[in-house]
Amino acid sequence: MPNAFASYPVIKSAAALLISVLSSIANASTPPAFPDATASDPAKLGWMVGSPPPADRTVRFEDGSYFQFPAMRWSVSNFRQLMPTINVSRGLGAPVALESALRKDIDAISFTPLGAKEAMTWEQSLAATYTDGIVVMHRGKMVYERYFGVLKPDGQHAAMSVTKSVVGTLGAMLVAEGQIDPNKRVAEYVPELASSAFGNATVRQVLDMTTGLKYSEDYADPNAEVWAHANAGSPLPKPKDYTGPRSYYEFLQTVKPQGEHGEAFAYKTINTDVLGWVIARVTGRNVAQLMSERIWSRLGAEQDAYFTVDSIGTPFAGGGLNTGLRDLARFGEMLRNDGRFNGQQIVPKAVVEDIRRGADKQAFAKAGYDLLKGWSYRSMWWVTDKEGGAFMARGVYGQRIYVDPKDELVIVRYASHPVAANSANDPVTLPAFEALARHLSK
Repeated sequence: MPNAFASYPVIKSAAALLISVLSSIANASTPPAFPDATASDPAKLGWMVGSPPPADRTVRFEDGSYFQFPAMRWSVSNFRQLMPTINVSRGLGAPVALESALRKDIDAISFTPLGAKEAMTWEQSLAATYTDGIVVMHRGKMVYERYFGVLKPDGQHAAMSVTKSVVGTLGAMLVAEGQIDPNKRVAEYVPELASSAFGNATVRQVLDMTTGLKYSEDYADPNAEVWAHANAGSPLPKPKDYTGPRSYYEFLQTVKPQGEHGEAFAYKTINTDVLGWVIARVTGRNVAQLMSERIWSRLGAEQDAYFTVDSIGTPFAGGGLNTGLRDLARFGEMLRNDGRFNGQQIVPKAVVEDIRRGADKQAFAKAGYDLLKGWSYRSMWWVTDKEGGAFMARGVYGQRIYVDPKDELVIVRYASHPVAANSANDPVTLPAFEALARHLSK
């Protein structure tokens, strides 16, 4: 599953290091034993503390060490210290305070993880999912807020593939406003993609990830296309003998077709990169600039956000967003309120209604997500089977935005789980969120 980390290790030594680590995990006869949340706490371990920090507590982007667990628990809250970024301005207005009514009863909520026999509490679930920070909004009020490790209320954290849902929202807004025709072919907006697999795909197929692409995100396979994407998107200098694409734009033009567009859901990061290109071509703004103008500067956000970028400054639309946690809660609360927040309609109501309705469940089922039966995928949001149209943004290592309009609930979480795949934390996360919804709706 795609992630912001894997999109940057580009020099051969770093790529080889990461492939070696991931291959050993994938091929292990038993799951690797990782230190728990307490033992891997980046604040207690003292990563990057000192002038300079000790050699065994230093992380670097260039050698891939920033990606290795447990150091990555520090990295996800400090990307801006490691790589080039582009700002997402919150504007010059005053922040809009979140109304707070914190509750002490939430920690004791009990539930049983999927496939488990013993129950755990909500508080225990935070350690089990290596949570770095979590905010719960209920009926417009912040009822829960916790931070761990090196993430603080005034800090920013990598959103990973939650980024896709934000960019998907921007794309859906342009569709609703008539600036993008979802039935047009991608090549009509970006002629440079005409000979690629995306050329004859519709924008709607890109938004719903039903494109047929020859693209593997199996990090344990050194020949997987994800590594070519990583090399192209890295801002680091390329080796002298490197002859491949040198930017996200260049890489997207090389993607080959596999299968038929529109046949099945297939989660591939490069769909969001293509959407970002379409958005930039239509509006004259890259996704960071448009996000600031259309959403972030209107939310009453507390902090600027930022995107990581490639060597020519292109924001990584597929996973490069970093935000403060409370601001992510503002974004989720805005969507829960049909796109309205801070006294204004920020996202058209029709966009939120369309997301909540979901998409083709049969196409989604073909992807084989055993824990997500009955779900679908619309405009880069994961739409649950829950009555009332609850939907979710999901990022590797445990990032989440959960919007439940029926139960008037928004949950935003940043985390640094040692395993990238969501299947590693879903058995805890899914029943935990449902138990919280039941408890708060009493």
